[in-house]
Amino acid sequence: MKKSEDFGVVRDRILVATLPHAAFDGWSRTALRAGAVDAGQGEEWGPEMALRAFPGGIPDLVDHFADWTDRRMAEELAGLDLESMRVRDRIAAGVRARLAVLTPYREGVRRLLSHLALPLNIPQAARLTWAAVDAIWYGVGDQSSDFNFYTKRGLLAPVYSTTVLYWLADESEDFADTWAYLDRRIADVLKIPAASSRFKKALSSLPSPIGVFRRAQG
Repeated sequence: MKKSEDFGVVRDRILVATLPHAAFDGWSRTALRAGAVDAGQGEEWGPEMALRAFPGGIPDLVDHFADWTDRRMAEELAGLDLESMRVRDRIAAGVRARLAVLTPYREGVRRLLSHLALPLNIPQAARLTWAAVDAIWYGVGDQSSDFNFYTKRGLLAPVYSTTVLYWLADESEDFADTWAYLDRRIADVLKIPAASSRFKKALSSLPSPIGVFRRAQG
């Protein structure tokens, strides 16, 4: 590795070179070592570079994959006119942008989900899901900092997770079925705040429990 080369760039190179191997060898040290060798072609790199770049092993590699995906997604979103879109369309655009980044590595993503489904890896899976929906909301311009911050992300998490699963099984042209599924899920989620608002309005029209109790005592 050249001393002038940014180590983050090295990690990106190894990750991208590892993804084809992960499709066959899973998210394993075997895949990571092979990726390090491939990424170092023409330079004095060897399998030991995998340990230098990802000292935390496979969990470190998985975390970096999530970060790499978020950065590529942000680049995709930067080319869109998000300001002219409705919120629901912004969210759909965010999910689509993230999946567009992952499309060349779909088999690697499939193997990753199997890896994250192992009991030992479930905490990392939950953390990465939250980070993904947070990145999507942030990427489409959300600046909330109150309770809505958590509500928005909590509602998007199951939408994003199930859309990824649908996308992995989708064989339709240009993933048309996935985008239709995503639109339906977002529409369903948007009904929840509306129902909550109607419920709160109905509650506000009810007499105060304290007043009712006092009248009963009188």
